[in-house]
Parts: sequence; C-alpha cells; structure tokens
Amino acid sequence: MKAFLVLVASFLVSQTVSAQLLGGQAVLECKYLYTIEQAFLSQHVKISGADPALQARLVEQYVKRLDPTKVYLLQTDVDEIKKMMGDVLTQVKNKDCAVMNKVQALLITRVKERAAFAKNMLGKTYKFDSKVEFVFDPETKKFAQNQQEADDFLAKYVHFQVSNYLASDMKLEEAKTNVKKSWDRTIKRVTDMKNEDLLAGYLDSFARALDPHSSFMARDNNEDFRISMSLSLKGIGATLSSQDGFTVIEALVPGGPAARSSLLEPQDKIIAVGQGEKGAMENVIEMDLRDVVRKIRGEKGTKVRLAILRKKGEGKKRFEITLVRDQIKLEDEAASILYQDKDVNGVKKKIGVINFPSFYSDGRRGGRSSAADMKKLIADARTAKVDGLVLDLSTNGGGSLEDAVKIAGLFFATGNVVKQATREDEKGDSTTLRDSDPTVDWHGPLVVLTSRISASASEIVAGTLKDYKRAVIVGSDHTFGKGTVQTVIDIPPQTGELGAMKVTVGTFFIPGGNSTQHRGVLADVVIPSQYDSDEVGEKSLDYSLPPAALPAFISPDAYVKEGNGAWKILQPDWMKKLQEQSKARVEKSEDFKKVADELAKAKTTGKLIKLADVMKDKDKKDKAKAAKNKSKSEKDAEYLKRADIQESVNVLLDLIQLEGSKTVATK
Repeated sequence: MKAFLVLVASFLVSQTVSAQLLGGQAVLECKYLYTIEQAFLSQHVKISGADPALQARLVEQYVKRLDPTKVYLLQTDVDEIKKMMGDVLTQVKNKDCAVMNKVQALLITRVKERAAFAKNMLGKTYKFDSKVEFVFDPETKKFAQNQQEADDFLAKYVHFQVSNYLASDMKLEEAKTNVKKSWDRTIKRVTDMKNEDLLAGYLDSFARALDPHSSFMARDNNEDFRISMSLSLKGIGATLSSQDGFTVIEALVPGGPAARSSLLEPQDKIIAVGQGEKGAMENVIEMDLRDVVRKIRGEKGTKVRLAILRKKGEGKKRFEITLVRDQIKLEDEAASILYQDKDVNGVKKKIGVINFPSFYSDGRRGGRSSAADMKKLIADARTAKVDGLVLDLSTNGGGSLEDAVKIAGLFFATGNVVKQATREDEKGDSTTLRDSDPTVDWHGPLVVLTSRISASASEIVAGTLKDYKRAVIVGSDHTFGKGTVQTVIDIPPQTGELGAMKVTVGTFFIPGGNSTQHRGVLADVVIPSQYDSDEVGEKSLDYSLPPAALPAFISPDAYVKEGNGAWKILQPDWMKKLQEQSKARVEKSEDFKKVADELAKAKTTGKLIKLADVMKDKDKKDKAKAAKNKSKSEKDAEYLKRADIQESVNVLLDLIQLEGSKTVATK
C-alpha cells in the first residue's frame, strides 16, 4: 500500500510540476503549490482532505515561521495576518500567492521598526544592565499586546544580545557594534528573501499542519537530508557557521581536502569564494550561510578558491588557497565501537560499547548503510572476544526503517520486528516487517542505552529487543515517543530540483502490540539524564498523532534455546536485581547528582533567563568550541567517561554475572 501511495504522489507531481529552468536552475512557482498540497494529502496517514481546521493550523504554522521568537510581531499583526490568510487554500488553488508577499511586507516593516529601536537604545548613553531577567521561550510567552509591551520586551532582549558578546570577552563598544550589525543582517535577510523561499515556507507550513514530522524541504534542505542519510558529501570537508556576518570554519573533517591541505584552521573566516582556477572571487561577507555553502560544495575533482581572513596576534592576515573538492565521508556520524576492560571480582571482562548516532542509509546501489556497518562492528566484537555489548541509542533520533528492522534482527533469529499501518480509513491493513536472516550475530548479554531524545527507528530497535526480552533497556524513563513513518519524494521525481516532500505515511507498532507514539519505550533500569524534561517528547509537539495498539505479534521463531546462536531470555528476577544494583550506584554518583541538580534548577527557574548567568557561561562555550577540534582518541576517551555510558557498562557487568556464563560467539 505504501508503494502505491508513493507512486500516486509521484504521478501527481510529475504530471504537473515540469521544472521551468532559468539559467539552468529549477524554480518553485505558485502554480505548483496546489498540486504539491494534493500530493501530501493523497498519502498522509490521517488527513486526506483540506478543511477549515487544517487551514487554521496552516496559518498558525505560517505565523510561527515568520516570527518564531515573537520578537517582531504584535498580537494585532497576528490577527491581521490570520484575516489576510483566511482563505489561503482557495487562493493557492486559484494560483494566487499574493497574500504571502503582503504578509512578508508587514514582517519587513516590523523588523525595521524593531531594528531602529535597538540601534537607538545602543546609542552613546547605553548602559548594560546585568540584572535583567526575562522569559524568552516562545512557547511560554505571548505576542506583545501593544507597542509599549513590545518595547519593554525588546529592551531586555537587546541587553541579552549584548550579554552574549560580553560573555566572550568582548568590550562593550564592540559588542554594541556587533548587535547593531546583527539587526542589519536581519533586515537584509527578510528583505532579500526570494519568492521561491516564501513559497517553500508556505508549503512547509502546510506540511507541518498535518503532523510534526511532515515537511517540505527546499532544495538546499533536501540536499542536506541526502547528505545526512548517506554520510557523504562532495566538498572541502569543513564544518561552517555564520558569526557576525562572516562564514567561520568551526572544524575540519579528518581526511577531507581542507584537513589534508594543512592550510586552514578552526576560526578562519572565509571572505570570498572563486570557482576553478580563474573564476572571479565573489565576496561572501554578510552572505547567507546556505548560499556560501552552495558555492563551496561541488563535484569531486573540481577546484574552489577561498579568500581567508585569520586572526594573527593583535592583527589579521589575509590569504588565498585553492582546494580540490573530494568525496567526504562523515565518519563522526557513523556507527563505531570502543572496548573497555573491566575487573569483576578478580575476573577480567571485555566490554564493547557501540556508539550509534543515526540510522543512515544511502539508497543508491553500493551505498553505505548503518545495518551493514553494525554487522561489521558486531563481527569485530566477536573477534575481540567481548563478554557483552552496550548499544548506545541515547542520542539517536532515528532514520532508515529498513535498517532498523535489519539491526534488530542481528540479535535474534527470524521474527517480526514492526507493523506499519497506513491510512486511518484502511485500519487493519497493516504491513509486517520482519527479519528473515536466521543468523544471530550476537547472542551474548546486551544492554541498550536510550534517552528521551531516542526516537523513531531507535524506538523500533529498543522496543523490539525489549518485547522479545532480549536486551536490558537502560536510560530515561521513556524514549521520545515517535511512532510514525515518513517517506521522502523528490520534486520533480528523481531530481529534487524544486525540493522534496517528507510526509507521514503510517504509524508503527512493536511486537508487543503497542505503538511507541507518545508512550515511547519504557526503560527497565532508569537513570537520570539531562534530557529528562516533560517538554522533550512527541506528545509536546504541535498536532502529534494519537497513540494506538494492535494485538501482539511476537514470533516464536525469534528464540534460539540451544545450540549455535542460543541466547538467554531475560528473567523478571534479574531485572529486579539490576534495578536495585543500579539505583545504589546512581545514588552515590557525583556525576548523576550534578544532572539531578541541573534538572531541579531548570524546574525551579523555568524559562527565566538571567543575564548574570549568561555572563558566567563563557567557560561552557569555550569548552564546547574546543571539543569540536579534539582528536578522535580524545573524543573517544571523553565519551567513555560519560556517566550514562559508565552506568550502562556496570548494568551489563551485572547482567553477565546473572547469566552466569562466558558468552563469546563461536561463529
């Protein structure tokens, strides 16, 4: 059914969206929007038609996109926008998108007014007030009801902007100058916004009105998505950020052209870019980071020239370099394994810790996949003769469904992993995805580490292994709670020159019959986590779909009771013992005490920002910046020192003792 729906959407898009090439580049136009909306509705799991409720949600999302921080618009502006967009679905159907330009004009006016207020405030008589406290969280605060309320809030916000610069050891006058420039950049960003960006923003608002995980990805975002799934890009191999109008090199990707050249350093500023050996150098100061990245990326083997500005003592050095673009492997995002030797009652145990940050999968023939990488890591662990494995999904937000099914199946014989139900009006027409490989790649003790940000594919793996009583789940009380499946369709199909649709096509259920939607996967052994906040989770998101349940569909053939590949079913009394032992350790741990104290502090202060605290955060910012450029061995050592990793290893050691035997695979 899913494949049929994808074909329907692809047909709708390809029949109507013929990319109009201007200068060799496809452009998103108003006349395409209605067709793309219909493609979303043709396959969304729950919503199949537009109605007043959907339109109201669309406008709500559009306003949120316009002013996500609620700094610019008044409540009266919001009311006016809702009035202007009252029949926007009909307007778009009639190929009329003028309302988006009218709304943007209103936003530009308000941004210019706020910028003028900020610059006037930062005049010669300005005095920084470190005692300022205010609530900045847009989910908590409301739009200003009148001009005076807007000015009062903006005055506090400007102090906050200044405090961020002062916290980096900048002098007050320089901080004031940088804040003024940031307002100039904001004006430039909203006034220079291209029509296709407005249309893409509208489509994304439409998609997000369906559910939290449907979206429209503009061309650049679509390219970034492809890179994240394939762990590969073509470029120079540098992580870039935008700071005060400059494109700044944050870190160099090991093995990439930039790192191999030894010509670039973190904190270098890229001020101009030239194509090939003779292309004109184009100034990129104050240019949007997306556009700078687009100029630097390119096909493997081509050359790009960069003009660099580097701080040298009290002065600055300007120079140019030429780099040959190459295929960059993003190894920091790939699954990896580390080993630890532990002494338990005088007996040495070797533990493997698999750091698994995402379920990546390059759909092209011969492309890299997380399932294939995981299989290799487990084989390596068997060769190293480990006594147990920790699978760390604590920062894994999900990814490829197919890889999730394969990875779950590495730990048991053949069996059901997940059921996917499609549209609500076809309830009961669910597709069962199962592991069909009888090989048990790892049959020894297994702990899975999760947190409240472990989501989607992570929850499928953790939930499946929990339902089969195959692994001990350690972490936050529950995972994120995302129990939906999305598909991505390029527009036009195969090229994606106009962008891509990401749409929720189904809900999934783990073998015990539960959907992970809202509920998540419950931990067997609960430990404190920095993510333990009620605001972290699917149920806190706009328009999240409701949870559901099906009859259990656990497969008896997943279990191997004897012989090669036999694994031990976790027993209730083991779980109770593991919980007791872990609780005793956590109560004595200074690291976990710090986590608990931070959580308690956050609950007490809520969303209140104190500028005095901002000024104290310099050490944290410096450490975070330095961490980006540490060597792999340094990063690995710090990773293994994490309190949650250490406790997961301790739980695993307890489990090994309970299982009472050395469990090294013999395959």
